Amino acid sequence: MAFRKHLINGIVSLAISVAVTVAAADDDDSPWVLHEVAVAVAVSAFLSGFFTSYFAE
Repeated sequence: MAFRKHLINGIVSLAISVAVTVAAADDDDSPWVLHEVAVAVAVSAFLSGFFTSYFAE
């Protein structure tokens, strides 16, 4: 049951971070590709949310 809680925290962190990044991104004059940035943010946010929840107990 605890693993499920950590997983949900990681998914919530992922969703919020990707949504804010995509909403705030200006794709017109940027040197990066938006979907690559979104994937990097998603991985980072998931791991951050998951392990923060895991080690906070």
